[in-house]
Amino acid sequence: MSEERTVSRRDFLKMAGIAGAAVGVGAGLGGLLAACGDDGEATTTAAGGTTETTVAGTTDTTAGGGTETTAGAEGGRPIKIGVVSPQTGGLAMYGVVDKWWVDHATKAVGEGIAFADGKRHKFELIVRDSQSDSNRAAQVAGDMITNDGCDMIVASGTPDTVDPTADQCEALETPFLGSLSPWQTFYFGRNAPAEGFKWTYGLFLGSEQAMNVFMDVYNKIPNNKKVGMLFANDADAQGWLNEETGAPVVLKANGYEMILPGLYQPGAEDFTAQISEFKKQGCEILCGTNNPSEFTNFWKQAHQQGWQPKIASSGKCLGYPQSLEAIGEIGYGLLGEGNWHPTWPFKDSLTGMTCQELADEYTAFTNLQWTSAVCQYAKFEWAVDAFKRASDIDDKATVAEAIRGTKMETCGGPIDFTEAIDPAGKHPNPNVYKQPYCAVQWRKGETYKFEPFIVGNAEAPMVTVQSDPEPMQYS
Repeated sequence: MSEERTVSRRDFLKMAGIAGAAVGVGAGLGGLLAACGDDGEATTTAAGGTTETTVAGTTDTTAGGGTETTAGAEGGRPIKIGVVSPQTGGLAMYGVVDKWWVDHATKAVGEGIAFADGKRHKFELIVRDSQSDSNRAAQVAGDMITNDGCDMIVASGTPDTVDPTADQCEALETPFLGSLSPWQTFYFGRNAPAEGFKWTYGLFLGSEQAMNVFMDVYNKIPNNKKVGMLFANDADAQGWLNEETGAPVVLKANGYEMILPGLYQPGAEDFTAQISEFKKQGCEILCGTNNPSEFTNFWKQAHQQGWQPKIASSGKCLGYPQSLEAIGEIGYGLLGEGNWHPTWPFKDSLTGMTCQELADEYTAFTNLQWTSAVCQYAKFEWAVDAFKRASDIDDKATVAEAIRGTKMETCGGPIDFTEAIDPAGKHPNPNVYKQPYCAVQWRKGETYKFEPFIVGNAEAPMVTVQSDPEPMQYS
């Protein structure tokens, strides 16, 4: 591809190797769906040790083992969990991980798990493609509740998937667990009532956390403290740019000047206006949260137009190796959010597997480099824990009550809703617990062309920093 050509979302997925059936994801899940924009539906059921997937009319079945089973216990009814997943479209990088964790979860629960009612219950996971579209996310969530009889819905991967799914669950009085999305949009963006939401909860990230970890890195590299802010006109921007809880609070507190040239429209391919303003204002830092194809176009155009910031960071897209592969060698040195890493000291609460073992399993299953989205699996760990403790699984209100009493550790870190609510702490409101967060810098690795090295742990002190941050290098 020439440097001059812009990259559409479909082009990005092709370059990143995550579009359609071109990627093999292992036995039992039939490969990825057709390329971006196709209407194929994926329904995956994980019942005990069996996974059955229907993709465009094909069925494949694999057997799985299990842990935490109670073979002698009386069998109870299966628990149905609906998974809203962006299998296709601009957020398909999250959908690839959903395919892995559904398979992993199937094996983890085996023939079932003993609940508070003394019975052994299996889990059925029903996966539906949101096609990276907010309206469709809400639609498929509603279908799984009303037509499939799901006991709970889960979703991950930006407000475009999480928030409309959660709204539907709140309206239909069904428990919801989410992850990998900013808590500000989930809570404030959905107009939470004074007492909080009754049905919807999440292990989420905070824009203030991202800014704290990035600020830790910014302060280690000499710069003029002028930050160019690159954001689309979307829900992510609402959370990041919130004057009371978002990035402006952290930037101002540390003496940094924020340059915001205006929000671009989602799907934009021309960033000349933003780059010109950053150059005019002398910005030496880039900060934003962007979809992969948008950032790829922006960063290539910044190089073409001669803007060379000392530090360049972006949330969302720069957490995934596919984004760097699409950008190419000019991506070395970029800073991303580290919402999970194989070196983290946590374990899968169902299997006892370490983060490194989960990363290795993901790679073996998908034939892809591990990604920080592996931590999406944590919401299934959470779901199992809540159902185990619920006093009556047939009463959804008691499941929601069990969620509010969660205190556990997952592969993505601790969840403790028994902590006092503290707007500045890990439990900022009744519906959210914040996960650990670190800063990573993309460099040449020994195993892969691009590997994320942990360079800041301001929001995850239990995580080991692997290297000091380095300023961008330009040829």
